[in-house]
Amino acid sequence: MSTRSTKALLPPDALTTWAEVDLDALAANVHTFKRHVGRQVEIIAVVKANAYGHGAAEAARAFLSAGTTRLAVHRVDEGVELRRAGITAPILVMGYAPVKSARAVVSNNLTPTVTTLEFAEKAAALARKPLPIHIKVDTGMGRYGLLPEEVVDFALRLQALSPLFIEGIFTHFATADSADRSYMLHQLAVFRRVLDELESQGLRVPLRHACNSAAAMVLPEAHFEAVRPGVALYGLYPSGEWAPPFPLKPALALKSRVARVRTLPPGSAVGYGKTYITHRPTRVALVPVGYGDGYHRLLSNRGSVLVREKRTPILGLVSMDQIVVDVSSIPGVDLEDEVTLLGRQGSEAIRAEEIARWARTINYEVTTALLPRVTRIYLQGGAVTTRDN
Repeated sequence: MSTRSTKALLPPDALTTWAEVDLDALAANVHTFKRHVGRQVEIIAVVKANAYGHGAAEAARAFLSAGTTRLAVHRVDEGVELRRAGITAPILVMGYAPVKSARAVVSNNLTPTVTTLEFAEKAAALARKPLPIHIKVDTGMGRYGLLPEEVVDFALRLQALSPLFIEGIFTHFATADSADRSYMLHQLAVFRRVLDELESQGLRVPLRHACNSAAAMVLPEAHFEAVRPGVALYGLYPSGEWAPPFPLKPALALKSRVARVRTLPPGSAVGYGKTYITHRPTRVALVPVGYGDGYHRLLSNRGSVLVREKRTPILGLVSMDQIVVDVSSIPGVDLEDEVTLLGRQGSEAIRAEEIARWARTINYEVTTALLPRVTRIYLQGGAVTTRDN
């Protein structure tokens, strides 16, 4: 077991609030995806934003061990951190890379997404060996990337900048999670047109990719040479409008402990703002978790947790460090009983999708919002393998 922070030196049973990440679930999701897309299609595992809150380095290792060939992040510093953690696999930086980051990109053997000649020229001047780059095409997302009519001229200019070479080209679908696939098909047609224009100029890019989790599930004609699943690799549903065509295993559980149990008389206010007043004698449990851990304040008076394998509601406002839950109907609740805020207890489970509905957001934000003070404990075969913030 490795430790990387003062807090992680605490034994597991001394932690107040923690997240458990099941590395076997991450691997199982990779294997499921691989069966779906076929052996001929590479899987680029997206580990941006600290692997959607799961821990980038540990998730990356699990994905690579399970058969993914590449990783993707959004920012240069995310790629650098993975290199510092000993990750040697190809790492695609999908987002904007400032010109001044070119030295870090080159020295850390990262694969940048290039959309400006300024960055390309700087990287070419620094590189001492072939440096793979990717081009992003904005086919209708309206964010980062070249417009379709800009791609051919830009790519031809890049060809002259040795030792850079165009390894990949990609786009991103704006509505892949929608049941209506018309706009996604429009974007795919635009992307194919750009690819055809490049080939007419004698430039066939070897690694073409367009599909995120949702698109990879429902649009096999867009698999090309690689797909870029993110959220689904963590066992989260990529759409609220349709069910995944294959099972996904949620990998993350958020847990805490009962810090106090007592009975409040009728008319007692609970939490800041007096947003909840007891109407009867109410047995409540204090749980040391709050928005300072990334547990949304919007769950106030709306969310539920699991205690002794039963659901129980949150009373009052979620504060920075604590919540109060009603345990009146759960006999025997005691100090340090385990509380599950996300995940499974016995036959009961709370999924990220359910928390997202309560908080009026999406499941991506539920896990990504978890802050560094929540220690991640990594499990494999049911045993703790490593821990980190």
